Amino acid sequence: MSSEFSLIDWFIVGTYFFFLIWISWKKGWKADSEEDFLLSGRKVTLPAFVATLVSTWYGGILGIGEWSYQFGISQWLILGFPFYFFSAMFAIFLAGKIRLNKALTIPEAIANQYSERAGRISALPIFILVSPAPYILMLGLLFQFLVGGDAPFLMYASLVALFSVLYITIGGFGAVIRTDILQIVLMFGGFILLLIFSINEFGGFGTLISSLPDTHLDITGGNSWQYILVWFFIALWTFVDPSFHQRAAAAESPETARRGVFISIAFWIGFDFLTCFAGLYAFAILGDGLENPVMAYPILADQILPLGLKGLFFVSLLATIMSTLDSYLFISGQTLGRDYLSKYFPSVKPNLLTRISILISAIVGIILILIYPSVIDLWYIIGSVFIPGLLIPVLGIYLTPFRLPAVYVFYSIIGCTFVSFSWLILGTVYAPEFGGTMFLGVEPFYPGLLVAILLWGYGKGFDSRKE
Repeated sequence: MSSEFSLIDWFIVGTYFFFLIWISWKKGWKADSEEDFLLSGRKVTLPAFVATLVSTWYGGILGIGEWSYQFGISQWLILGFPFYFFSAMFAIFLAGKIRLNKALTIPEAIANQYSERAGRISALPIFILVSPAPYILMLGLLFQFLVGGDAPFLMYASLVALFSVLYITIGGFGAVIRTDILQIVLMFGGFILLLIFSINEFGGFGTLISSLPDTHLDITGGNSWQYILVWFFIALWTFVDPSFHQRAAAAESPETARRGVFISIAFWIGFDFLTCFAGLYAFAILGDGLENPVMAYPILADQILPLGLKGLFFVSLLATIMSTLDSYLFISGQTLGRDYLSKYFPSVKPNLLTRISILISAIVGIILILIYPSVIDLWYIIGSVFIPGLLIPVLGIYLTPFRLPAVYVFYSIIGCTFVSFSWLILGTVYAPEFGGTMFLGVEPFYPGLLVAILLWGYGKGFDSRKE
């Protein structure tokens, strides 16, 4: 299936990409110091902080559409509320402390608090945790839909990913912030537009709700509570997500970091309203027979929006996805280059290693979407495998009750990741017998988290016995 795009629609899309290059090139390669390149000199104001955090944390827009189209209002319970809650906890307990910490990245903070070995090894799971794979996948599908023809989505995904690599390596984190200010305006404007035309096409909210099946009005969406609970645990991602840490560290003050997160939560709640009802209207207008539900928003927009406005909405989708793609590419690149490879290539400038690693990150992301060609699956699997081993060590940097002896931090990062990954493999191999990734009927997140808690308890006990 392909869209019916006019020349004016393509002109709007082309203008958007041209503007991204211009706004990045405006500063060029001038951010030579590490602090400038990685944290924009720690001078990010409150409006810029909110714009970059809101747009970055909402990049999986096609995955949200896939969920709301299939499972209705459960989007708020599973993909919304847990992230609001843990984002608020991040603001209260971590944001200000991260701003006061001298470390530029999470691996550097781990190295300073525990040991250089722990910091270096933490860079590898963090590199995968912020993989741009889900966002490369979405862009590939979106451009395949726009262009049509027989070309595989992987070709489009690769081209857009390399484009993002280009403008990020030019401008660093400053380029990310400047483009994110534009992205947040586009993402809200596009979905307000889609919702207005959906109401005009189908009817108001009352008409919509009366037409939906009970499953779409069920807060669980028909999912098991074990599955829902795992998504609550995956929302702990907020605590270990480098984009949250990077923005808190880049804020002009601790108060800006704290207030910025709370304001961002309000924006996310508003945007979730727009995306949830857009997904419900997609189900009502398009019916339940979509072959690829991840394309619910683009297909709806293609059907109900007029020429010109159609191009504007697709730009809003691109903006929502690329705001996260560029941030995750940048962070994964700096994590691999600065925090891992620089130890082995000390003669190479860290900023150059970061730029090279941004390209490596894009290539690894393309490989991952060949293995798991689903946005929801990529989120779920990456979160389930890599969060358990990082959670307690990262919290321990800033919160004393979670602090561990250095040797246990190293074992937590390696051991918990290995346990969750092994459980995932066993669940995949025995899927016909146990279902999905659940070996013995247990999601892979839980064994890894259990090992993390046991190591934390033993490590705290060992530390108190030494005293």
